[in-house]
Amino acid sequence: MNKKLTTFILLMSMLGLLFMGGCQGAGDKDEDVSMEIESTEFPLTITDSYDNEVTLEEKPERIITVAPSITETIFALGQEDYLVGRTDFCDYPNEVGQIESIGTLQEPNIEKIVELEPDVVVASTHFSEDVYNKLTELDIKVVLLNPQDSFEGVYHVIEKLGKILDANKEAEELVSEMEETIEQVTEKVQDQPNPRIYYVVGYGEHGDFTAGGDTFINEIIEMVSAENVASEIEGWNYSLERLVEQDPDMLIVSKHNNAKEGIMEASGYKELTAVKEERVYEIDNNLLDRQGPRIAEGLKQLAKIVHPDVFK
Repeated sequence: MNKKLTTFILLMSMLGLLFMGGCQGAGDKDEDVSMEIESTEFPLTITDSYDNEVTLEEKPERIITVAPSITETIFALGQEDYLVGRTDFCDYPNEVGQIESIGTLQEPNIEKIVELEPDVVVASTHFSEDVYNKLTELDIKVVLLNPQDSFEGVYHVIEKLGKILDANKEAEELVSEMEETIEQVTEKVQDQPNPRIYYVVGYGEHGDFTAGGDTFINEIIEMVSAENVASEIEGWNYSLERLVEQDPDMLIVSKHNNAKEGIMEASGYKELTAVKEERVYEIDNNLLDRQGPRIAEGLKQLAKIVHPDVFK
């Protein structure tokens, strides 16, 4: 009797293990299925930032970009082989120099675009409606992807480009990496004091420009636990008189074109406490000004400037 009972218990134990193994396998399979990212099905209809519907019959193999942020995103998605044209301002990564330029952001060469026979032209901010109309009148498909001055907008642009290029997995991974970086940085600085900073966009005889409270850069400044002294204005125009009155704790300037040296000697600026005490810091402004895949790194670099002790 004991022998039969022992055999029965062993048999039931084996069946239990098999059942558990089977359930585990099914769960893994379901998880794998849920994690699968679907390929883009063509024809694909995209609603762009003009609320226009653009239908692509198949994956575009000849793409022209009219925005540095779009160019950088296409490279980040590993789809640069499909780029046949870009603007003069598209300078990252270095390989972009091998791609033919179609001119400036607001005044691209229409004849050159036609000559390159693109399947689609992808544009973003600073793209004129006049150029848009000229290209569409020539039956050239144009997709305008505007991130609307927000991180969520940048993510949406990346995801839509992933859809257009049938690079959905790469787009999801890129967004996930950016979100992870931003989360790590914001957690580090969340309890830090908020220094008052001024972000220099332009200065001198042509006027003084910074990032107002309705800009994307203002959002980044606040995310790194800092206060933007120009948050009360809209847009980019500022006055030197107001800046002197605000007397910020630190200035952030572009590392390009000797901007720091110019600021240190500029009329009005050299009277600021931050300038006198050499609290003027350089950053690659393209990391912040371009709403593309490098903005997460830009946020991290700004956080290191504002709160250096946290990142030691």
